[in-house]
Amino acid sequence: MMRMPRAERRTEKEFMSTRFTLIAHAATESQRTAAFPWNEPITQRERERLATHGWPAPKASQVWAAPEARTQETARLLRLEPAIAEALRDCDYGEWRGRTMDEVQSAEPEGLMAWLTTPDAAPHGGESIEQLIRRVGAWLDSDLKPQHIVTVTHPACIRAAIVHALRLPALLFWRFDIAPLTLTDLRRSGPTWTVRCAGCTLLRAEPLE
Repeated sequence: MMRMPRAERRTEKEFMSTRFTLIAHAATESQRTAAFPWNEPITQRERERLATHGWPAPKASQVWAAPEARTQETARLLRLEPAIAEALRDCDYGEWRGRTMDEVQSAEPEGLMAWLTTPDAAPHGGESIEQLIRRVGAWLDSDLKPQHIVTVTHPACIRAAIVHALRLPALLFWRFDIAPLTLTDLRRSGPTWTVRCAGCTLLRAEPLE
């Protein structure tokens, strides 16, 4: 059998796919009330639903979860055993943590508008959307050997990952709807990223009410 020259074998390996399965954590009270999140658990309703889900966890080379309570709890209930990925922590919302969008709109309308329309703005004193995208993008690019990586993280981090992968303008961050307990699948083959699915239902969706 004819063997492929070493240089060609190396090129073929470089273009094998790196796969990222990004899972958005289960719903929290902040999501139900449209509030900026703090380090909170998932709701009891989600906990009960996940306890009987029967979701078959995929085989993966690495399994990671963001450090917050809601991501760690979701990972455990999905029968995953993740390491902690600090780079996948939620966006730092600064002084807005725990406050609803309506409260911020009433108290700081100009600040909220700036945050929604200017990606490098951080009126809450925390992290801008551009900073979030750079942080998540650096993590995605840090280990690109052919493998399957599963992570449980935050909707904001998943939107940032899509924007980074597709090299989109940061303002398009807001155009992606990533609901709780959804799955986004990204692949990288050589220099090219592909979005296989975004915000796909992991389990049967339950209304946030």
